[in-house]
Amino acid sequence: MLDDSDSYGIEIALRLVEQAGAGDVTVVSMVPDGESDGLRTALAMGADRAVVVSDPALAGSDALGTAKVLAAAVRRAGAELLVAATESTDGYTGTVPVQTAELLGWPAVSFARHLEISGRTLLVHRQTETGFDEVTCPLPAVVSVTAGVVEVRYPSFRGIMAARSKPVEQIDLADLGLSPGDVGALGARQEVVRVEEAEARASGKVVTDDGTAAEQVVALLETWKVL
Repeated sequence: MLDDSDSYGIEIALRLVEQAGAGDVTVVSMVPDGESDGLRTALAMGADRAVVVSDPALAGSDALGTAKVLAAAVRRAGAELLVAATESTDGYTGTVPVQTAELLGWPAVSFARHLEISGRTLLVHRQTETGFDEVTCPLPAVVSVTAGVVEVRYPSFRGIMAARSKPVEQIDLADLGLSPGDVGALGARQEVVRVEEAEARASGKVVTDDGTAAEQVVALLETWKVL
């Protein structure tokens, strides 16, 4: 599936092309088993082409391994601007966009809520707790977009039909010039060793004021070693 967070980046990229009156949007994803349904949604929204990176050796990749793959795919595609979500809804590291920028040697701007391109300069309104900062940087660049900053278009019936004929390129690690030792479980510096359900919250202790409430509270705090 197309991650909801990614849909905002796609929408902003499409608007940039529409405003410029030129250019195209290529969507790139690293997926298992060559799955392309999520990218088909992006194509139906208006993206021009898709690149699917799929290889059994990618299993177990950490955030840095993912960034290595995406950086290689972006470099191969000849892109000048990479627009990404701030973080995915299944990973929440928030590190992949800036790691990708570092590997590409491009400037990175995070938490973007508005983008403009003037010549070879990118203007970004970067979301802050009190408003936004105006940040400029040269292209090429990597920008991560804050969720909810634009209204995402829905794929129209015409767009869905057009998506069927748009190119979807399937590539693997060899196409990117990467080896299994660079990514996947072999190249990962982090490993998920266990996933457990969160413990149910225990019921609180009710202190009934019968004239000794203060003493009961003090005793409870001493048990918790707060006092």
